Amino acid sequence: MTDWYLIVGLGNPGKEYAETRHNVGFRVVDELARRYGLTFGKNERKAFSASGTILGKKVILTKPQTYMNLSGEAVRSLVDFYKVEMPRILVICDDLDIPLGTVRLRASGGAGGQNGVKSVIQHLGTQEFNRLRFGIGRPPGKMQPKDYVLGVFKDDDAILASQVIDRAADAVETWLRDGIELAMTRHNGSVDEPKPEKKQPKREPEPPHKP
Repeated sequence: MTDWYLIVGLGNPGKEYAETRHNVGFRVVDELARRYGLTFGKNERKAFSASGTILGKKVILTKPQTYMNLSGEAVRSLVDFYKVEMPRILVICDDLDIPLGTVRLRASGGAGGQNGVKSVIQHLGTQEFNRLRFGIGRPPGKMQPKDYVLGVFKDDDAILASQVIDRAADAVETWLRDGIELAMTRHNGSVDEPKPEKKQPKREPEPPHKP
C-alpha cells in the first residue's frame, strides 16, 4: 500500500450541473484545490483529479465523471491504481435528510439513500470508508427529490451553502491532520453552532512565595 489519501467529491459532470445541490461534493474539493494551489489537470480513471500535498500529506482530490449513480466505478479504479487504504478515503456528498447548513462526518455506514455513496459501497465491497455529508434539506411541498437535487441554491440558501463549503473544507483539513474522530467532534453540526474550543491544560498552582 502507499501513503496516498483520496478525497472524492461526488457530483455530475458538465457546466449545467456545476451549481446544483447534487454537486456540493465537487465544490468542496474545488475549494480545497483553491486553498492549496492544486489544479484539476488530469483526466484519469473516469475522473478529473488534482494531486499534491495538503498539510504534509500526499493527497488526490478527485471528481468522478461517470455521473452520480456510477461514482463507484471511478473510485474503485483510483483506489486500485494508487493502492489507497480504506482509512485514507473520504467521500463528500449531498444529503437530503440533513438540514442545509449542517455537516456530518462518519467513519462508516450505509448509503442513506444517496446513490453515489451506494455505488461506491457496491464497487469497493465495503461500507468502511470515511464520508462527509453536506446537508441540503428536503424539497419543499410536492417537489420531487430528483428535481430538487438538480436545482440550484438561491438567495440566502446560496450564501449559506458557500459557508458550509468552507466548513466542509475545514473539516477535511482536520481529518487529514488529526483523524476522523477529532474531525467529527470539531465539525459535525450547523455552521451556526460555535466550534468547540481546544481545552487548555490545567496549570498547577504555584507554591506560595516565601519572603
